[in-house]
Amino acid sequence: MTDVVISEAQVLDALRSVMDPDLHRDIVSLGFVRNLSIDRGAIAFDVNLTTPACPVKDRLREQSRDAVLAIPGATDVRVNMTAEVRRPPTPSAQALQNVRNIIAVGSGKGGVGKSTVAANLAASLAKSGARVGLLDADIYGPSIPIMMQSGRPAEPQPNNSIEPGEAHGVRLMSMGYLSPGDQPLIWRGPMAHKALQQSLLSVNWGELDYLIVDLPPGTGDVHLTLVQTVPVTGAVIVSTPQDVGLQISMKTLRMFQQTKVPLLGIIENMSYYVCPHCGGRDDIFGHGGAGDAAASLSVPFLGEIPLDKAIRRFADEGTPVVIAAPDSPSGRAMSEIAGKVAQQVSIRAFRHLTLSIVEE
Repeated sequence: MTDVVISEAQVLDALRSVMDPDLHRDIVSLGFVRNLSIDRGAIAFDVNLTTPACPVKDRLREQSRDAVLAIPGATDVRVNMTAEVRRPPTPSAQALQNVRNIIAVGSGKGGVGKSTVAANLAASLAKSGARVGLLDADIYGPSIPIMMQSGRPAEPQPNNSIEPGEAHGVRLMSMGYLSPGDQPLIWRGPMAHKALQQSLLSVNWGELDYLIVDLPPGTGDVHLTLVQTVPVTGAVIVSTPQDVGLQISMKTLRMFQQTKVPLLGIIENMSYYVCPHCGGRDDIFGHGGAGDAAASLSVPFLGEIPLDKAIRRFADEGTPVVIAAPDSPSGRAMSEIAGKVAQQVSIRAFRHLTLSIVEE
């Protein structure tokens, strides 16, 4: 019996049927297929995605395997999923060249869970395998050192660089390191401006796929300093479904639009409450307002996070719920939202790459 010889061209042709649902192209033309090897009927290759937090990673793995197994003579197919986070094209003179993407997390007012969301986004992305930093830019009300259980202050080095703290695989910087406990920072705007610039540019962040920036609520000096100092990949808005919170959050959204920062999406926090005893659902603050706003503005809606005491309890203990209770309703919601944020970042990077190729 003559052995069937499988060619590289056959494998690639088969894989052209596997489409990335976000980029709307096949994985071969996107350059995702790498390290292809063929040993008679045994075939192995990598599928190199644009983020380790890709929400459709398992689906693409199975589709790739099934497509190649359908080739006559294929007996064993091994698909290794890898990832390489891309960055949107930025001028070479821009700061933080070792940071691929900077994601701002903002809200219209305090108390909507913005810092909790930022901490869980960072922890979830790091858990997926990405290199992640988290900058607590809430100068006057820093909470990240508590939520991330990091009491180690950043350490100045002889070259004036600052070593970040680290927790749950995330590199951390916060003004909370400089004013521990209940000691306030009584600063005017120029001091806040200088502090944020130093936190961005003097911290030894190393190579990062994502730097999450937890902004103060509202709009003001810190927001303007951020967008004027570094290239921000995109912004995430956190709101409650309550009309008052949502309307104020729209001011922050408009601020990002006016400063030319792309909107990655809107998150509805405290979206609903499920009674742990009877299972009944109560929309304490209303429901669906953020989703409706996203639809009317043609902005991605990233998801709903339930009102869950586990989020508060684990935050007080210094562990994000995606780490402490990943299978809880709030843990799953946070992880899914992190995947969608990474998804939007990848889409933006791809669109910029496509436009630059067309222009050339």
